[in-house]
Amino acid sequence: MTLSDSSVIGFARAAVPYGQGRARGLGADALGVHGVEMDNLVALGLPVVPGLTVPIGSGTGLRNPDTASATIDLLEKLAVRGIWPSVRTERRPMLLHLRCSAPVPVSALPPAISVIGLSPRNVDALVEVIGRDRDIYDSWAATLRFVAEGALDIDTDDLDDLDDDHPDSRSRVPALLDLIETSTGTAFPTDPAEQIGLASTAMLARWASPRGQRARRALSLPDDMGLALHVRALRLGPWDESGHGSAVSRDLESGRYAPHGVFHLGVRKADPDPGPGEPLSSTPGGEQILDQIFATLEPHLRGVAEIEFEVRDRQLALLSAGALDHPGPRAVTNLAVDLANARSIDRSEAVRMLEPDLMQDLLHAQLTLTGSEQLLVRGLPASPGAAVGEIALSSDRALALAAQGKAVVLVTSETSPADVPALLAATAVITSNGGLASHAAVVARGAGRPAVCGAATIRIDREQATVTADGVTLSEGDTVSVNGRTGDVYVGTVAIRPAEPSPELEVLLGWADDIRELRIRTNADNADDAATAFRLGAEGIGLCRTEHQFLGDQLPLVQRLVLAENEAEEIEAIAALTAAQQSDFIDLLRVVGDRPVTVRLLDAPLHEFLPADGNYRDREQAERAAATHESNPMLGLRGVRFAMVQTRLYPAQAEALFRAWVVVNAEGMTPQLEVMIPLVSLPGELTEAIAQVHRAAATVAADTGVTVPYLVGSMIETPRAALLAEPLAIEAQFLSFGTNDLTQLTYGFSRDDVEKTVLAHYLEHGLLTDSPFAVLDRDGVGALVSMAVDRARSARPDVKLGVCGEHGGDPQSISFLNSLGLHYVSCSPRRVPVARLAAAHATLESR
Repeated sequence: MTLSDSSVIGFARAAVPYGQGRARGLGADALGVHGVEMDNLVALGLPVVPGLTVPIGSGTGLRNPDTASATIDLLEKLAVRGIWPSVRTERRPMLLHLRCSAPVPVSALPPAISVIGLSPRNVDALVEVIGRDRDIYDSWAATLRFVAEGALDIDTDDLDDLDDDHPDSRSRVPALLDLIETSTGTAFPTDPAEQIGLASTAMLARWASPRGQRARRALSLPDDMGLALHVRALRLGPWDESGHGSAVSRDLESGRYAPHGVFHLGVRKADPDPGPGEPLSSTPGGEQILDQIFATLEPHLRGVAEIEFEVRDRQLALLSAGALDHPGPRAVTNLAVDLANARSIDRSEAVRMLEPDLMQDLLHAQLTLTGSEQLLVRGLPASPGAAVGEIALSSDRALALAAQGKAVVLVTSETSPADVPALLAATAVITSNGGLASHAAVVARGAGRPAVCGAATIRIDREQATVTADGVTLSEGDTVSVNGRTGDVYVGTVAIRPAEPSPELEVLLGWADDIRELRIRTNADNADDAATAFRLGAEGIGLCRTEHQFLGDQLPLVQRLVLAENEAEEIEAIAALTAAQQSDFIDLLRVVGDRPVTVRLLDAPLHEFLPADGNYRDREQAERAAATHESNPMLGLRGVRFAMVQTRLYPAQAEALFRAWVVVNAEGMTPQLEVMIPLVSLPGELTEAIAQVHRAAATVAADTGVTVPYLVGSMIETPRAALLAEPLAIEAQFLSFGTNDLTQLTYGFSRDDVEKTVLAHYLEHGLLTDSPFAVLDRDGVGALVSMAVDRARSARPDVKLGVCGEHGGDPQSISFLNSLGLHYVSCSPRRVPVARLAAAHATLESR
């Protein structure tokens, strides 16, 4: 049937040739996502296969032979204007390919249908042109089967039996044609218009079937969601000059521009998995024909480009193109820098391209998972990274194995300061108790050790030296693999991919530094941690926890103070402690140089410093140790409260710090000291503690003749301190929000307990969307911080404000804190790069 040009033009008002949808004001709701994609490719001037879109809701019109004929005629005209000089010859007829798309990306669409228009009267000529018959018959058989089942209601069992009887497609096609004629009483049509009508009927029927409805429900899509149909021209050519392939613009391992993919000679089959294929270099004309396409697509997509293409007579046409989903941080980083250097985008756009959370995978080692690993337990991802090692169930065992040069994973219920040497010797730590702010988590993050905490299903039997979880029992010395990024622990050895930060990442972070307004400091207690943080871009120390300096060999010094029998022993213990701490401060300040450093005076539950083995000098000392026991140590005699009771401690610590500054200053460095008073709730506590610090400064000035410059401030970590920020700011020159404790006290959550019990239940049932210890709670804790900021500035407009809780390294929290106009956030050393990028994102979001 031949239609007049006017009829074709009339149909063209409904069907939309690739590239014309935008001019008609049509979007994905009419054209489907593929129609919009092809429109964009045409607008970019890229070669696309001749095709058109039948909009959503109009697909049934192809059942009408006149409309179907008009479709073919229009498609032929498009092909002639496009890349093919002629399309309808006796030996090389124009065949059709039918695919569909929905208004949104969907993974459960009906499969594409190929080689529509084949018939017994033209197949032999095509085989002669191509030089092979297998591909043609494979594709033809697949098309006939799909149409027979979906449009002609032929029983599936009959079709299955036929497939079994005719494994070779060359014999299966005649059998299918006979089955269709026998079952329907009519021969399968040879007219392409009738075939496209049947194919569209089959495709829409598959979408409307119970199978299609189940797929939509699984994806939470509307039951009545429609489909756009896309009809494209298919021209077959000689085997060695024709085919189809797919390619990606970058090597995802290195992130470098390096097109790679696969090419298949012959006819594109309906099967979505055409097999392994040939290297991309086998493409007729060579893989260099893709360079210009990728050079156009990457700047347009702002992503790693992924394409499908076909080659006919050595001419390439795109079948689809888009940004690759989840290309990985390495590829995104390199792409962003490449595009900015080429001036395709500006530097702020490049910074936006890399999500801060994704960057963690560049900074920490990762397990290389295959899917066959045996999961032992899943806990909280307390410190990122990956490690493999032998199980050690005690600190002593961990230290002994590490001394033998073995990789060790410390597995215990929880840790205390006495366990720090073992934590540092181990490659990773797993605890059954505790959460993201537990002792083990904080120490592991600071030391760069992977940690999984709150693995509540683990059962540790030290007598039997075994660990049991979910029916699996391992013995001390067995090997486990730890993924601190996800909280997963696997049985046995899993390969590790080391961290590989690229030079491009440093470039991108440098651009982020130029953008961000929020300064980035680190939580570091010793010279090594500080050096690591400064190497990663920290601009100072926002939290030096002095109690962490009393670990390892120095632990007995603080134990002597806590257990002192009389004033003389107490004075002697403080003198020894001060001397040791002064040495530590000198080492730390030498690394700090001229940067700011916030030193928090002692803040820890005293019971953590007592001998873990319960060995005391005598009965009296044991009784004094028992007297330090508290029902809730986190709310007991810690922080400034201990300084109110033990009035010699804070002056001694401050004196050690100031004397260390004098030594370092004589060497040519001027650290910017900030002395911080912890756990304040009463303005009077702060007043007295500040007086203690000033007295220490005066003592040092009198002894050395040097007046040490310093600021003194308060940590805001109780709700009452937040409420009283105005009177506190009258005394304090700076305020730093300790959001770990502030979260704990605002919620009434024990941070070491609720994460393994309450929070898991709350997250599962939607009562919380995130752990408030991981992502700052804007509505409650955030409201206190915001109010405190306003009140503090009303009393002291120039008050320095920062955050030193672990929220200072969380991108979502940084976005909120930036909006409050804080001066800095402080986080563990290895989260500094994440915080730098997140702060830049926060600035860009606020513009």
